[in-house]
Amino acid sequence: MPLQTDITIRPYTLDDVPAAYEAIITSVKEIQPFMPWCHPGYTLHELRTWVETQIAQRQASNAFEFVMVARDGELVGGCGLNTIDWDNRRANLGYWVRSSATRRGVATTATRLLARWGFEHTTLNRLELIISTRNLASLRVATKAGAVREGILRSRLLLHGETHDAEVLSFIRRDVETA
Repeated sequence: MPLQTDITIRPYTLDDVPAAYEAIITSVKEIQPFMPWCHPGYTLHELRTWVETQIAQRQASNAFEFVMVARDGELVGGCGLNTIDWDNRRANLGYWVRSSATRRGVATTATRLLARWGFEHTTLNRLELIISTRNLASLRVATKAGAVREGILRSRLLLHGETHDAEVLSFIRRDVETA
């Protein structure tokens, strides 16, 4: 079920593969430093396989990945809840935005919508964002979206063979219910 404001988030379908691929491949320079899966050699086949896997993961309630679509129909990014730990009712929340759509509030809006969706449609109690302390744009998005800063985890991420400290931010159910 789509959620809409200035953008819509909805589950990925195989029909999204061409537009998502175009968004990714034209944004490699900006996305790659903090998302190593995004690289100049990324293929349409890799994306199609990933989307097929995500459809199955959604059906098994193991991950919930969405596309971000602008009012004009342009696919402007992706966001999702993954690395789900049902025993502790928590998940990772992540996002990426195509370069031509940055600095327009797209990721902030999608993050708010996704947090709301996560608490309204699952039994999750906690959504975590683990962001490199060097990824200032993503940290701005998370805080503007209302995520609460919790602390720094030293050497938490390994990106392109280099360790990065990461800031932990979160949404908990009551944050979104009272917003």
